[in-house]
Amino acid sequence: MSVMTNTPDDQIKDQSIEQYRDLKFDQFHRAYQPLAISASLKSFPEDFIVDEQLPFELSGEGEHAWLHIQKRGCNTDWVAKALAKIAGVRSRCVGYAGLKDRHGLTSQWFSVHMPGLPDPDWSQIESVPGDEGNIKLLEARRHSRKLRRGALKENRFSIRLRDLKGGDDMATEIDQRCQLIAERGVPNYFGQQRFGHGMANLSAAAYMFSHDDLRLPRHKKSIYLSAARSWIFNRVLSQRVAQDSWDTKIPGDVFMLEGKTACFWDDGSAELDERIKNKEIHPTGLLWGEGELRTEAQAAELEKRVVDENPIFRDGLCQFKVQQMRRSLRVLPGNMVWQRQNDELLLSFDLPAGCYATMVLRELLDVVDAPAVSED
Repeated sequence: MSVMTNTPDDQIKDQSIEQYRDLKFDQFHRAYQPLAISASLKSFPEDFIVDEQLPFELSGEGEHAWLHIQKRGCNTDWVAKALAKIAGVRSRCVGYAGLKDRHGLTSQWFSVHMPGLPDPDWSQIESVPGDEGNIKLLEARRHSRKLRRGALKENRFSIRLRDLKGGDDMATEIDQRCQLIAERGVPNYFGQQRFGHGMANLSAAAYMFSHDDLRLPRHKKSIYLSAARSWIFNRVLSQRVAQDSWDTKIPGDVFMLEGKTACFWDDGSAELDERIKNKEIHPTGLLWGEGELRTEAQAAELEKRVVDENPIFRDGLCQFKVQQMRRSLRVLPGNMVWQRQNDELLLSFDLPAGCYATMVLRELLDVVDAPAVSED
């Protein structure tokens, strides 16, 4: 009987994967000193309300049916599959801008490609069996284009934090911290939910990159690629937070216009500092992939160092032809309002698509007993 042993190459792969096990999200630096205040998030789904805001008006005609769905206790992918079944089309014909977790009351848009087909009775979605949650159809309209990932103006969050616990100055501390966050913003980290339960998506990504013959469903591969790239970005951002340069410029930075994805280089202009201060532009961090690094000097050195600390992600993302991009290091919650009611705190604010409300809460207080929340 022969005994199989790992080759040296296999051992190297196993060691590479091992470094991504048992990682903790708390290793990422916070911008502000933590307050000695705790609260419970999402004791009930209605404690976490999310409403997607579209950046354009629907035309009322076209090959795509657009549906505004309110859901409670069910996830985005399940709703998408149910809509495809009602329409009699393949799942790939259904589009949505981002994932919304089942543990909340969320309203989001879906599109269904139905060229030459009449609309079915979309209200059937309210009584589809097989899920513990409930769904409400808010609106159904036609449009000429499919809803793409990230194609949102923003998400509006309304959050109730219960069981506030803190010292005698808790009310003042909360008010001052909320004011600071509203004025200065928070580090634009990808939230913990991007990395899966126990950060498991990272070791899964490392395993995928280390096994060329591995075959995975398309959505799983996408999740692991996103986790790997998000990890590198968060590591870059964490170092900028530690330097207190997450909302200021350093030599060689690349900047992004507020509310846009267009980027430009540091031209040495004396106006850049003032434009950052006025929230017109933001320094950006690396979303690693194929392509030339756009930063230079100190900014490039920091990003290269982080990338090289993660060689399996560095090489794997390029192997999968992921294209290099940039993401703002800072996010500013819009229209932020807060109100304390006895032992509860009510918060509402707007965030651009792809930004995480949990990262705003992370800079405010210690949230306990919170299930993972997805706000992509």
